[in-house]
Amino acid sequence: MPSQTASALLDNTPPEDVPPAARGMSPQVRMRLQQLAAFAGLVIITIFFAVAGDNFFTYDNLVNNVLLSSVLIGVLALGTTFVIVTGGIDLSIGWGIALTGMCAGTFLITWDLPLGLGLLLTLLVGLVIGLVNGFNVSILGMPPFIATLAMMLVCQGLPLVISAGGATIYTNTQFPPYADLSGGELIPNFPNAVLIFLALAVIAWILLNRTVFGRYAVSIGSNEEATALSGINVRTWKLVIYGVAGVFTACAGILSSARIGASPTAGGGMELQAIAAVVIGGTSLAGGKGTIIGSVIGALIIGVLNNGLQIMGVPQEWQYVILGVVILAAVYVDMLRKRSAEVV
Repeated sequence: MPSQTASALLDNTPPEDVPPAARGMSPQVRMRLQQLAAFAGLVIITIFFAVAGDNFFTYDNLVNNVLLSSVLIGVLALGTTFVIVTGGIDLSIGWGIALTGMCAGTFLITWDLPLGLGLLLTLLVGLVIGLVNGFNVSILGMPPFIATLAMMLVCQGLPLVISAGGATIYTNTQFPPYADLSGGELIPNFPNAVLIFLALAVIAWILLNRTVFGRYAVSIGSNEEATALSGINVRTWKLVIYGVAGVFTACAGILSSARIGASPTAGGGMELQAIAAVVIGGTSLAGGKGTIIGSVIGALIIGVLNNGLQIMGVPQEWQYVILGVVILAAVYVDMLRKRSAEVV
């Protein structure tokens, strides 16, 4: 029976022991409804800030502030979607921006490496961060929270070591071709960072919805034991999934350091906003269900909130309070979704 259940998960069809009532609405339909709900929320808060805040609903603000502020959260959300789909969590992604960004600055400025080689090495650093997380979770059996919390502290400390006390490496001014990755404009008046984010979102969507990688991630999150009994090497695939998440973190580190320079404190605390974006978008913290489109919408919601509150003059401390309430609400809604699914 477990192997039959795993097979059903991989084929995206409900096993025979699922009650008929649960088959009335397919998982795909439920996912679409959740995405529509998230999009409706985005529209509502956008209209609210457009009415309540001066100069919010302008092209310059929406593109150069809202979209750009959503890029880093969004790229992190793309990678962590895969991890959360498996039922895991990754707390290292925020400070991973600082470490990978500082490595990029070191490769390009201190070591004077060519742009292509520097980018490749930075992506490898992100891959290593993810693989270490995956090794600790899948091979050593550590709880994801503890394993990635430890990596978060490592990523917080190493940039200070590399920078010799916390100095910023101004890659955004000292290496113009690198800065163009984020601030350049392949399309007039449209930052390259947003284009890269959209391209990464397409790649992530294909990985989750059109490859074995995504199907196995969903299967592991739905029923890890049954997936293992069906002959799938769960440990190896978890290792790969965390590694892919690390590569997305490196992409965020590259975009951050290309825009504002390689700072040893960049990205700190951003992991919570990225996780909130994923949950707001409809991915379940319990695993087994995820949506890239929803994660993108969730990142935009966080970006609109941050920018709108700033324009309205809300003090920084209250912005944190409001964001905390949004995260709590998102987790509570996720709990309600899980309960309703169990009742059905």
